[in-house]
Amino acid sequence: MSHGTATGTRRSGDALADAFYPVFDYLFDAEGDFVADVERKLAEARMADTVELYLSRGLAIGAILGGVLWVLGTLVGYALFATGVVGVDVLIGVPVPNDAALALVETLKVPALVAGSGLVFGAIGMGAGFGTIAAIPYYRAGEREREINMLLPDAVSFMYALSVGGLNQLEILEAMAKADDTYGEVAREFQSIVQETEYFDTDYRTAIRKRSLETPSDEFGQFLTDMLSIVNSGGDMSAFLDDKKDKHMRTAKQEQEMTLETLELFGEMYMTLSLFPLLLIIILVIMSMLGQAQERLLYATVYGLIPLTGVGFLVLVSTVKQDDPGDGYLDPEAGGDRLAARTGAGLLHLGLIERYVGEFSVFDRIKSREGTHETVSLLKRPHVFFRDRPLFTLGLTVPAALVLVGNAVWSGAAPRTVDGMIENPVWGTFVYVYVPIYVIFLPLAVFHSWNLRSRRAIVTKLSDSLRKLSSANDTGLTLLESIRTVADTSSGKLAEEFDVLHAKVEYGMGLRPALIEFNNRYHVPRLARTVKLVSKSQEASSQISAVLSTAAQASENQDDIDRERRSRARMQVVIIVMTYLTLLAVMAILKVKFLDVMTGLSGQAATSGGEAVGSGGMDFGGGVDSTLLSMLFFHAVTLQAILSGFIAGYIRDASLLSGVKFAVALPTVALVVFSFI
Repeated sequence: MSHGTATGTRRSGDALADAFYPVFDYLFDAEGDFVADVERKLAEARMADTVELYLSRGLAIGAILGGVLWVLGTLVGYALFATGVVGVDVLIGVPVPNDAALALVETLKVPALVAGSGLVFGAIGMGAGFGTIAAIPYYRAGEREREINMLLPDAVSFMYALSVGGLNQLEILEAMAKADDTYGEVAREFQSIVQETEYFDTDYRTAIRKRSLETPSDEFGQFLTDMLSIVNSGGDMSAFLDDKKDKHMRTAKQEQEMTLETLELFGEMYMTLSLFPLLLIIILVIMSMLGQAQERLLYATVYGLIPLTGVGFLVLVSTVKQDDPGDGYLDPEAGGDRLAARTGAGLLHLGLIERYVGEFSVFDRIKSREGTHETVSLLKRPHVFFRDRPLFTLGLTVPAALVLVGNAVWSGAAPRTVDGMIENPVWGTFVYVYVPIYVIFLPLAVFHSWNLRSRRAIVTKLSDSLRKLSSANDTGLTLLESIRTVADTSSGKLAEEFDVLHAKVEYGMGLRPALIEFNNRYHVPRLARTVKLVSKSQEASSQISAVLSTAAQASENQDDIDRERRSRARMQVVIIVMTYLTLLAVMAILKVKFLDVMTGLSGQAATSGGEAVGSGGMDFGGGVDSTLLSMLFFHAVTLQAILSGFIAGYIRDASLLSGVKFAVALPTVALVVFSFI
């Protein structure tokens, strides 16, 4: 059914493209720069559409969206101008020469405004529809370029290790094409080369040249061009890859430095952006004290401007902040059928036994016993289950938070109206905001931090362990014997895993499946690239000292990058936290030393000097609703705290989940401060 639906959608899209092809042919030059540029981006984004049909489909979607918005705009214009909601007496103030012209203007004024509204909305819809479709290839090509550039140093190291391990040029290309579970878009570029040679009877030199012209990454294109010159001249491929490996590692460090400098600039921008709502609130409060209350603007600033500023900055940071590509999992199919069957085993899928259920009754009993065993294991160690799957805590905490808040509302413990919230803002906000934060975010933060710590413990000593493996392997020990030696002479979590890995192989499991299972248990992307390199190289020979040295060098390069990133990111987090604490302090001082004092002075003036004020003095502070402003101040710092927490976590680890602990700690500071003032 899904295939039929996809086919139907495809055919409808092609029908739209065919219908609007004459429009495309009329508007665009098929040999023009714009069409050629879109065609190049379609190839770089690996999108199968031809440029003519793609742009024709974009015109069709733009026309449909434009037509819908034209109708909507016409209706909005009629509702605003024809019904008198918006006055149209004088529009631009241009004098009319005579009464006849005035009568004509009066007659055409409203229809022109209604028609103009429809045209403006229609033009916006047409531009947005076509512009979005035209921008998709650029966006996808940009994403592929970013991932290729990030993975290229490790991919070249992988190719160098394979070359040192004895593989020839074609075998290296095929190995890279099959490594898409680790090297992502780089592997897909090599897949294009291999498929070109297999299915189109093209020699691999021509395929490499063609891919160097169509890849979205200039770095990768230059690498393929240089590699092609080595292939054509019969040069030393290992020496070439060794040189390129060092070059791209240096390039990766330089790009990381540029990214960190950009983030530092963003940190300075955040200080200004986050203080702007504060300054606006102060101005609006002063205007209220002068008798010019601006409650709507205050509401818009607190509940609109502050969230928009935080979300906008988060989106801005996401365009620069680079996470580690990939999910860290290796394809279990590469480890054999038994490993593939065991992967993902749990309560819903019990592993290998699922294949044999129904053949004999004994297998049904085994499945029943296995399900009971898995259930008992989960109930005995639920903390381990939630450590490995932190997001599963939401299945318990979200209903619990809803029950707690609902019970508070039902029993009357929480304010049910806006006036009740204004009268008791701290308690009301605690029930509606802080209780869900503590119930939902706190367990999620604990288990997520535990998950990260347990996984990072593996890569902490990865570089040193690879150096030890290389030295042991260089003395003549096999890779398995080297793993046992390192496990016996080292300490830490990685040494324990090496010991377990050795025991699995001793009891009959293959080394490659054991390595894949070890990697998938922790699924760290850099660990996956190392395991992929080692497992692939050991298939050719057990003496892979040079390969292990290459893996150690790549790991050490990543350690240097991560160390610099953590150092710079720590400074950015400090800036964000200090900026928030400054905002909180100003809000608290504004409430205690300014708002409360001016409200008291206004009350004294109203009792002792009301007549004088009424006869010509300024009613300074008379328009201030101190309870409302207290609630808005508290909500402002609470919203700012939550957003600052997620921004700090994202800058630190390129993950919103890393900001959960900050989103618990920073609002707690605001709650404590406003509870005592």
